[in-house]
Amino acid sequence: MRYGYWLPVFGGWLRNVENENMETSWAYVKRLAQRSERIGFDLTLIAELNLNDIKGVEAPSLDAWSTAAALAAVTERIELMVAVRPTFHLPALLAKQAANIDQISNGRLTLNVVSSWWADEARKYGVAFEQHDDRYARTSEWLDVLDGVWKQDHFSYSGKYYRVEDNVLEPKPVAKPRPTLYAGGESPAAKELIAEKCELRRITDVQQSAAGYANYQQWLAGTQLEQRVSMEDYSVSNRGLRSGLIGTPEQVAERLTQFESTGVDLVLLQFSPQLEEMERFAQTVIRRNSSVPASA
Repeated sequence: MRYGYWLPVFGGWLRNVENENMETSWAYVKRLAQRSERIGFDLTLIAELNLNDIKGVEAPSLDAWSTAAALAAVTERIELMVAVRPTFHLPALLAKQAANIDQISNGRLTLNVVSSWWADEARKYGVAFEQHDDRYARTSEWLDVLDGVWKQDHFSYSGKYYRVEDNVLEPKPVAKPRPTLYAGGESPAAKELIAEKCELRRITDVQQSAAGYANYQQWLAGTQLEQRVSMEDYSVSNRGLRSGLIGTPEQVAERLTQFESTGVDLVLLQFSPQLEEMERFAQTVIRRNSSVPASA
């Protein structure tokens, strides 16, 4: 099993807990990333949002791409999975930027492709926001361009959304044949795209006046979920309680063993407060499930 975690670029993950003792700063995330690769974590996911979805739009949030580039230079082993939204980036330009970060990290950059959901954020940053299936159609073309310019020189493409002519991108990424792409989704459009091109009470007693609640309502309206989302789902980012990783270290370890037995080989976790709980998880779960001890 590989263990990853969401980098707290929003200052936490609990929508109804104002202060989770997680500073929204470069100094804090640098410390986390460097420590995490020493204690057994394999990956960190760096979310891309220009506004703070968790603590409210007035709260600070870190930029994903400059943070990833900086972390590439100060870490040695950990995989840097950066969330990227095609509607916010021209594909050939993003491919150039990502290839450079991949070079800095010596092949440790991967991408989590997200087809956007937050209409207000797009408007505030001057980005066009399309209907659900149109966003996925755009993402499909975006991935074609990304793949083409990473693998070929003098690559040309003409589609409904993007056009490039005789592109040359050097240096190419270190990762071959290209950086790994991750994606997730529940709608038919999302599943088709992914199949084709990617491989407790304190925190659940949520008040609808929480700063991020309006953003959450937009997410519900902008996605096509298979299951109804409850207020408990809202309380924790990304419906994190549904995995059932709740209880004693022994119970959590057992649950992860069950996941692994079904073929799961990577979990992405959120901790609050991040540093302290990350340390505890490494000590009580990662080391329990691994024959290789983490370094001190």
